Amino acid sequence: MLADAFGVEPRRVQVTRHEVPIVGLPEALEGLRIAQVSDVHLYDGVHAPAQITLNLIARERPDVVLLTGDICETGDELPEVTEFTRRARGAIATFAIYGNWERAAGITEGKLGSAYERGGARLLVNQTATVEVQGARLAILGLDDVLQGNPDLAAAAVSAPQAEVTLWMVHEPRWVDRLPRHVAAPPAMILAGHTHGGQIRFPLIPPWLPPGCGRFLEGWYHDTYAPLYVCRGIGTADIRARFRCPPELPVFTLRRSPAR
Repeated sequence: MLADAFGVEPRRVQVTRHEVPIVGLPEALEGLRIAQVSDVHLYDGVHAPAQITLNLIARERPDVVLLTGDICETGDELPEVTEFTRRARGAIATFAIYGNWERAAGITEGKLGSAYERGGARLLVNQTATVEVQGARLAILGLDDVLQGNPDLAAAAVSAPQAEVTLWMVHEPRWVDRLPRHVAAPPAMILAGHTHGGQIRFPLIPPWLPPGCGRFLEGWYHDTYAPLYVCRGIGTADIRARFRCPPELPVFTLRRSPAR
Protein backbone atom coordinates (compact mmCIF):
# COMPACT_ATOMS: atom_id res chain seq x y z
CA MET A 1 0.00 0.00 0.00
CA LEU A 2 2.79 2.43 0.86
CA ALA A 3 4.67 1.64 -2.35
CA ASP A 4 1.53 2.23 -4.38
CA ALA A 5 0.51 5.41 -2.53
CA PHE A 6 3.90 7.11 -2.65
CA GLY A 7 5.52 5.64 -5.75
CA VAL A 8 2.98 4.32 -8.23
CA GLU A 9 -0.40 6.02 -8.04
CA PRO A 10 0.81 9.66 -8.05
CA ARG A 11 2.32 8.97 -11.50
CA ARG A 12 -0.70 7.13 -12.92
CA VAL A 13 -2.32 10.14 -14.58
CA GLN A 14 -5.65 9.21 -16.16
CA VAL A 15 -7.10 10.97 -19.18
CA THR A 16 -10.88 11.15 -18.76
CA ARG A 17 -12.97 12.10 -21.79
CA HIS A 18 -16.28 13.96 -21.67
CA GLU A 19 -18.65 15.10 -24.39
CA VAL A 20 -20.48 18.30 -23.46
CA PRO A 21 -23.79 18.81 -25.31
CA ILE A 22 -24.62 22.50 -25.79
CA VAL A 23 -27.85 23.83 -27.23
CA GLY A 24 -27.19 26.27 -30.05
CA LEU A 25 -23.47 25.53 -30.26
CA PRO A 26 -22.12 27.19 -33.41
CA GLU A 27 -20.91 24.78 -36.04
CA ALA A 28 -17.42 26.27 -35.85
CA LEU A 29 -17.15 25.19 -32.19
CA GLU A 30 -18.40 21.65 -32.83
CA GLY A 31 -15.69 19.25 -31.68
CA LEU A 32 -13.60 21.90 -29.90
CA ARG A 33 -11.48 20.11 -27.29
CA ILE A 34 -10.69 21.64 -23.90
CA ALA A 35 -8.23 20.16 -21.39
CA GLN A 36 -8.42 21.07 -17.70
CA VAL A 37 -5.19 21.04 -15.71
CA SER A 38 -5.63 21.55 -11.98
CA ASP A 39 -3.70 21.32 -8.72
CA VAL A 40 -0.31 20.47 -10.19
CA HIS A 41 1.47 21.66 -7.01
CA LEU A 42 4.88 22.15 -8.59
CA TYR A 43 7.76 21.73 -6.15
CA ASP A 44 11.45 20.94 -6.66
CA GLY A 45 11.03 21.60 -10.38
CA VAL A 46 8.55 20.05 -12.79
CA HIS A 47 7.95 16.77 -10.93
CA ALA A 48 7.18 13.38 -12.46
CA PRO A 49 3.34 13.59 -12.48
CA ALA A 50 3.61 17.00 -14.15
CA GLN A 51 6.01 15.62 -16.78
CA ILE A 52 3.64 12.75 -17.48
CA THR A 53 0.79 15.23 -17.81
CA LEU A 54 2.77 17.27 -20.32
CA ASN A 55 3.36 14.15 -22.39
CA LEU A 56 -0.37 13.40 -22.34
CA ILE A 57 -1.23 16.95 -23.39
CA ALA A 58 1.22 16.67 -26.28
CA ARG A 59 -0.54 13.47 -27.32
CA GLU A 60 -4.08 14.83 -26.90
CA ARG A 61 -3.37 18.19 -28.57
CA PRO A 62 -6.34 20.09 -27.05
CA ASP A 63 -7.49 23.33 -28.65
CA VAL A 64 -7.83 25.16 -25.33
CA VAL A 65 -6.09 24.45 -22.01
CA LEU A 66 -7.55 25.78 -18.75
CA LEU A 67 -5.33 25.86 -15.65
CA THR A 68 -7.71 25.93 -12.67
CA GLY A 69 -5.39 26.91 -9.83
CA ASP A 70 -2.75 25.57 -7.42
CA ILE A 71 -0.26 25.09 -10.22
CA CYS A 72 2.51 26.04 -7.78
CA GLU A 73 2.90 26.37 -4.02
CA THR A 74 5.37 29.25 -3.57
CA GLY A 75 6.81 32.13 -5.55
CA ASP A 76 10.06 30.20 -5.97
CA GLU A 77 8.31 27.96 -8.49
CA LEU A 78 7.30 30.74 -10.89
CA PRO A 79 10.03 29.81 -13.40
CA GLU A 80 8.67 26.25 -13.33
CA VAL A 81 5.15 27.64 -13.85
CA THR A 82 6.40 29.34 -17.02
CA GLU A 83 8.14 26.19 -18.22
CA PHE A 84 5.12 23.99 -17.48
CA THR A 85 2.69 26.42 -19.11
CA ARG A 86 4.80 26.75 -22.25
CA ARG A 87 4.63 23.00 -22.78
CA ALA A 88 0.98 22.66 -21.70
CA ARG A 89 -0.44 25.30 -24.03
CA GLY A 90 -3.53 24.68 -26.10
CA ALA A 91 -3.38 24.97 -29.87
CA ILE A 92 -5.64 28.04 -29.81
CA ALA A 93 -5.48 29.52 -26.30
CA THR A 94 -4.51 28.91 -22.67
CA PHE A 95 -6.00 30.55 -19.57
CA ALA A 96 -5.30 30.28 -15.84
CA ILE A 97 -6.83 31.30 -12.50
CA TYR A 98 -5.59 31.59 -8.93
CA GLY A 99 -5.75 28.73 -6.45
CA ASN A 100 -5.58 29.05 -2.69
CA TRP A 101 -1.89 28.05 -2.59
CA GLU A 102 -0.80 30.86 -4.92
CA ARG A 103 -2.86 33.37 -2.93
CA ALA A 104 -1.61 32.06 0.43
CA ALA A 105 1.98 32.32 -0.82
CA GLY A 106 1.44 36.03 -1.48
CA ILE A 107 2.20 35.82 -5.19
CA THR A 108 1.00 39.09 -6.66
CA GLU A 109 -1.18 39.24 -9.73
CA GLY A 110 1.64 40.99 -11.56
CA LYS A 111 4.18 38.26 -10.85
CA LEU A 112 1.84 35.35 -11.47
CA GLY A 113 0.39 36.97 -14.57
CA SER A 114 3.88 37.57 -15.95
CA ALA A 115 4.91 33.97 -15.31
CA TYR A 116 1.87 32.75 -17.22
CA GLU A 117 2.32 35.33 -19.98
CA ARG A 118 5.91 34.20 -20.57
CA GLY A 119 4.54 30.67 -20.96
CA GLY A 120 1.88 31.76 -23.44
CA ALA A 121 -1.15 31.88 -21.14
CA ARG A 122 -3.36 34.61 -19.68
CA LEU A 123 -4.24 34.87 -16.00
CA LEU A 124 -7.90 35.73 -15.40
CA VAL A 125 -8.82 37.37 -12.08
CA ASN A 126 -12.53 38.16 -12.13
CA GLN A 127 -12.23 38.64 -15.87
CA THR A 128 -13.55 37.15 -19.08
CA ALA A 129 -11.58 36.42 -22.23
CA THR A 130 -12.81 35.34 -25.64
CA VAL A 131 -11.58 32.69 -28.04
CA GLU A 132 -12.73 33.12 -31.64
CA VAL A 133 -12.89 30.21 -34.06
CA GLN A 134 -14.06 30.97 -37.61
CA GLY A 135 -16.24 33.81 -36.38
CA ALA A 136 -17.76 31.87 -33.44
CA ARG A 137 -16.83 33.04 -29.94
CA LEU A 138 -16.18 31.07 -26.78
CA ALA A 139 -15.97 33.14 -23.58
CA ILE A 140 -13.85 31.93 -20.64
CA LEU A 141 -14.72 33.53 -17.29
CA GLY A 142 -12.11 33.14 -14.57
CA LEU A 143 -12.77 33.94 -10.91
CA ASP A 144 -10.39 34.77 -8.09
CA ASP A 145 -9.68 32.20 -5.40
CA VAL A 146 -12.53 31.72 -2.91
CA LEU A 147 -10.55 31.04 0.29
CA GLN A 148 -7.74 33.57 0.00
CA GLY A 149 -8.99 35.96 -2.67
CA ASN A 150 -12.15 37.82 -3.63
CA PRO A 151 -14.22 36.16 -6.34
CA ASP A 152 -16.45 38.75 -8.01
CA LEU A 153 -18.85 37.27 -10.52
CA ALA A 154 -20.48 40.62 -11.23
CA ALA A 155 -17.16 42.21 -12.20
CA ALA A 156 -16.25 39.23 -14.36
CA ALA A 157 -19.65 39.27 -16.05
CA VAL A 158 -19.49 43.01 -16.74
CA SER A 159 -16.22 42.54 -18.58
CA ALA A 160 -17.62 39.64 -20.59
CA PRO A 161 -17.78 40.28 -24.35
CA GLN A 162 -20.59 38.87 -26.44
CA ALA A 163 -20.12 35.15 -27.08
CA GLU A 164 -22.24 32.22 -28.20
CA VAL A 165 -20.85 29.90 -25.46
CA THR A 166 -19.46 30.69 -22.01
CA LEU A 167 -17.44 28.54 -19.59
CA TRP A 168 -16.55 29.45 -15.99
CA MET A 169 -13.46 28.57 -13.98
CA VAL A 170 -13.32 28.67 -10.16
CA HIS A 171 -10.81 26.86 -7.96
CA GLU A 172 -13.00 25.82 -4.99
CA PRO A 173 -16.27 24.10 -5.95
CA ARG A 174 -18.14 25.10 -2.77
CA TRP A 175 -18.62 28.55 -4.28
CA VAL A 176 -20.96 27.08 -6.89
CA ASP A 177 -23.56 26.37 -4.19
CA ARG A 178 -23.22 29.95 -2.92
CA LEU A 179 -22.81 31.95 -6.09
CA PRO A 180 -24.92 35.08 -6.49
CA ARG A 181 -27.56 33.96 -8.97
CA HIS A 182 -29.15 36.21 -11.58
CA VAL A 183 -25.88 38.15 -11.83
CA ALA A 184 -24.96 36.26 -14.96
CA ALA A 185 -26.69 33.76 -17.22
CA PRO A 186 -25.75 30.12 -16.55
CA PRO A 187 -22.70 29.03 -18.53
CA ALA A 188 -22.43 25.83 -20.55
CA MET A 189 -20.34 24.36 -17.71
CA ILE A 190 -18.25 25.29 -14.68
CA LEU A 191 -14.81 23.78 -14.04
CA ALA A 192 -13.32 23.49 -10.55
CA GLY A 193 -10.53 21.62 -8.77
CA HIS A 194 -9.14 21.91 -5.22
CA THR A 195 -10.56 18.65 -3.81
CA HIS A 196 -7.88 16.33 -5.28
CA GLY A 197 -10.75 13.85 -5.29
CA GLY A 198 -9.87 13.18 -1.65
CA GLN A 199 -6.27 12.25 -2.63
CA ILE A 200 -6.04 9.41 -0.06
CA ARG A 201 -9.22 7.34 0.09
CA PHE A 202 -9.30 4.41 2.46
CA PRO A 203 -12.17 1.92 2.08
CA LEU A 204 -15.20 2.57 4.32
CA ILE A 205 -13.74 5.88 5.58
CA PRO A 206 -15.04 9.19 4.21
CA PRO A 207 -12.25 11.07 2.42
CA TRP A 208 -10.73 14.11 4.10
CA LEU A 209 -11.33 17.26 2.09
CA PRO A 210 -9.80 20.72 2.55
CA PRO A 211 -11.96 23.76 3.32
CA GLY A 212 -13.74 25.11 0.29
CA CYS A 213 -14.92 21.77 -1.11
CA GLY A 214 -18.39 21.75 0.42
CA ARG A 215 -20.33 18.68 -0.68
CA PHE A 216 -18.24 18.15 -3.80
CA LEU A 217 -15.65 15.42 -4.32
CA GLU A 218 -15.03 14.70 -8.02
CA GLY A 219 -16.71 14.36 -11.38
CA TRP A 220 -19.95 15.80 -12.73
CA TYR A 221 -22.68 17.53 -10.72
CA HIS A 222 -25.87 18.46 -12.55
CA ASP A 223 -27.91 19.81 -9.61
CA THR A 224 -26.00 23.10 -9.61
CA TYR A 225 -26.58 26.46 -11.32
CA ALA A 226 -24.85 25.00 -14.37
CA PRO A 227 -23.21 21.63 -14.98
CA LEU A 228 -20.14 21.47 -12.72
CA TYR A 229 -17.08 19.30 -13.20
CA VAL A 230 -14.68 18.83 -10.26
CA CYS A 231 -11.26 17.59 -11.33
CA ARG A 232 -9.10 15.33 -9.13
CA GLY A 233 -6.03 17.29 -10.20
CA ILE A 234 -2.48 16.25 -10.99
CA GLY A 235 -0.31 16.78 -7.93
CA THR A 236 -0.44 16.23 -4.20
CA ALA A 237 -0.50 18.59 -1.23
CA ASP A 238 0.85 18.14 2.30
CA ILE A 239 1.32 14.37 1.92
CA ARG A 240 2.99 13.46 -1.38
CA ALA A 241 0.84 10.39 -1.87
CA ARG A 242 -2.38 9.21 -3.51
CA PHE A 243 -4.34 6.09 -2.71
CA ARG A 244 -7.38 4.84 -4.66
CA CYS A 245 -7.52 8.29 -6.25
CA PRO A 246 -5.20 8.66 -9.28
CA PRO A 247 -4.45 12.06 -10.81
CA GLU A 248 -6.65 13.18 -13.66
CA LEU A 249 -6.44 15.12 -16.92
CA PRO A 250 -10.02 15.70 -18.13
CA VAL A 251 -10.59 16.49 -21.81
CA PHE A 252 -13.96 17.96 -22.81
CA THR A 253 -15.33 17.93 -26.36
CA LEU A 254 -18.08 20.43 -27.21
CA ARG A 255 -21.01 18.93 -29.12
CA ARG A 256 -24.13 20.45 -30.64
CA SER A 257 -27.34 19.45 -28.89
CA PRO A 258 -30.72 19.81 -30.61
CA ALA A 259 -32.63 20.19 -27.33
CA ARG A 260 -31.96 21.05 -23.70
